[in-house]
Amino acid sequence: MNLDGKVAFITGGASGLGKATAERFIKAGARVLIFDLNEDNARSAAETLGDAAIHASGDVSDEAAVQAAIDKAVSSFGSIHININCAGIGAAGRTLGREGPLALSAFEFVLQVNLIGTFNVLRLCANVMQGNDPVTEDGERGVIVNVASVAAFDGQVGQVAYSASKGGIVGMTLPVARDLAKQGIRCVAIAPGIFETPMMAGAPPKVRDPLVAMTQFPHRLGEPHEFARTCSYIVECGYINAEVIRLDSGIRMQPR
Repeated sequence: MNLDGKVAFITGGASGLGKATAERFIKAGARVLIFDLNEDNARSAAETLGDAAIHASGDVSDEAAVQAAIDKAVSSFGSIHININCAGIGAAGRTLGREGPLALSAFEFVLQVNLIGTFNVLRLCANVMQGNDPVTEDGERGVIVNVASVAAFDGQVGQVAYSASKGGIVGMTLPVARDLAKQGIRCVAIAPGIFETPMMAGAPPKVRDPLVAMTQFPHRLGEPHEFARTCSYIVECGYINAEVIRLDSGIRMQPR
């Protein structure tokens, strides 16, 4: 699928990986709706990206909020061809901590945002995509890119909820792709390693250095533009489907 003239719905698009992806897509001729929990951040990001970007705010697990944002994208740009799901949260907590078992509500909250929120958005975007005219000779109508994490494969101590949520995203990649094959919609997941995001930019050396030490080559953290480039490649290469791509410089996370 060529990005030029297409419409992308990007969650978590106000900063970090999502914003870098929005910037790259717009440069390639796409139009973008940035969906983010923070209204001010979403508006600011859209304004910096120009007329090819609009924004909406809300919780990705809120069906009404997501549907309203999708309706806005369709009314403004005509349709949705691409869905990039970058929105997510990280929370630390051991299965058994000093104060007892991890609160069930804390575990549920991470799954609600990361896993259920991702599925909520992709299913509603797919509902729009199925009405698109085919845009390739293969009959492609849409592309979904979900964001998992290397924590889905080698989660660290205290990452039980986060790893479970990202493992769920990995696990649903193939069945979603199978479910949507008849509609001409592909589904792919990216499992990023540690990237230079606003959160990591403020991390002290004692936090950053061990993470860099776990990488292979290149020996550094990832750059958001590298994630954005991977999203572009997935959209443009029609033969990538039902796959989970580790984007991590060969990192294998140690227990802590």
